[in-house]
Amino acid sequence: MITANHPSSPTALTLGMHPFDGGQALQLSWDDMVEHRDYLVRFARRKLQDPTQAEDVVHDVFEAVISGRASFAGRAALRSWLTAILKNKIIDLIRHSVRFDSFDTDADDEEAHQPVCEGAKPDELAEHRQRLQQTMQRISTLPQGLRDVMQFRVLEEESSEAVCRRLCISEASLFVRLHRARKQLMC
Repeated sequence: MITANHPSSPTALTLGMHPFDGGQALQLSWDDMVEHRDYLVRFARRKLQDPTQAEDVVHDVFEAVISGRASFAGRAALRSWLTAILKNKIIDLIRHSVRFDSFDTDADDEEAHQPVCEGAKPDELAEHRQRLQQTMQRISTLPQGLRDVMQFRVLEEESSEAVCRRLCISEASLFVRLHRARKQLMC
């Protein structure tokens, strides 16, 4: 069970077993969890090969912990527990993406063995440019706080610490804003 006023507040989160389990709740602060964030992001990047998805899935882990969908009984180290949740989130993400991948079952064997050009074709480049332009337009319509974090952290690739100092926000707030901005851009 989890109780907290706000994820970025310094108050302690109560993470523990559900009351019907008969276990005692453990007192952990938000900082206790966030100190493992860099490790979790690196782990997710290695598995997913996509920094954006890695950050989103780590945010989903923290969201699951805070919302009470996961409970920490203290039978393992906090990092191990968070990593286990992360592994399950990655598996769910991969399963979800595989469901939407389509395979051409009607392809002739001759076509399947044709050499493939590694460079992008002109029509693909035009499509990429058009998508980039649409994305940039959508970013410009985001609320100011979300737009700023996207601009500095994603587009200009500034470090998290530099963006936090520049915008006078906490690291937790930065990651929440990035997650919200990405969610809005996906809609």
